[in-house]
Amino acid sequence: MIQRLKAIYRDQAFFPGILGIFVNPFYLARAGLSRAMGEMAKSLHGQLLDVGCGTKPYRRLFAVDSYKGLDIDSEVTRAHGVADYYYDGGRFPITDASFDSALCNQVLEHVFNPDDFLAEISRVLKPGGQLLLTIPFVWDEHEQPYDYARYSSFGLTALLERAGFEIVEHRKLGDDASILFQLANAYLYKITARLPPLLRLLIATPLRTAINILGLLARWTLPKNPDLFLDHVVLARKFRDDEGHPRG
Repeated sequence: MIQRLKAIYRDQAFFPGILGIFVNPFYLARAGLSRAMGEMAKSLHGQLLDVGCGTKPYRRLFAVDSYKGLDIDSEVTRAHGVADYYYDGGRFPITDASFDSALCNQVLEHVFNPDDFLAEISRVLKPGGQLLLTIPFVWDEHEQPYDYARYSSFGLTALLERAGFEIVEHRKLGDDASILFQLANAYLYKITARLPPLLRLLIATPLRTAINILGLLARWTLPKNPDLFLDHVVLARKFRDDEGHPRG
């Protein structure tokens, strides 16, 4: 029974439904993220590399021939026992042009050398290979001290182009009034984290639920603002020159 409840909670963490309104402090962000990734996942095919894979929470979205994970080599990632490749923060232990597709989900903000990192993703992709990239824009510092950057749409475009990618589609998630409520829940999550579990449950759960519901109402009734948003979701392609060779 306990294992079943843990499985339900984990599912609501990454794919929140109605239950997520009550249990997930990041409901407004995660619901939009899983929906957008699911829609763009249809563009990825063949051999896919999940860069910074963690526990591969979004594996089920991708109907590909092969799904491999790469992660930084650490005690935590080794304990997960999920990644197929581990690297030291430099060159990926993968040969050139080995994959048709790549996923990089909420990882780039934790990379201190983004140009080198994206160049490595480009290197292991075949010419014309697709990259699905997500990264926060307005968000609190997290996974400290390994949180290094936030990128505007212009900065992210420049980074990708320098690495040899062209953007196929770019979405801004949470570009409406719900962003204010998601940030309120993120604030609540941090300030109640130190409370005893029972007290946290009694205080945070009703507040979290109310904030999520108000966020949904704000999303549906108030105008959007595309200059203020939670997350980037980008589909990019490794481009080629006129003779079909990769550039960059």
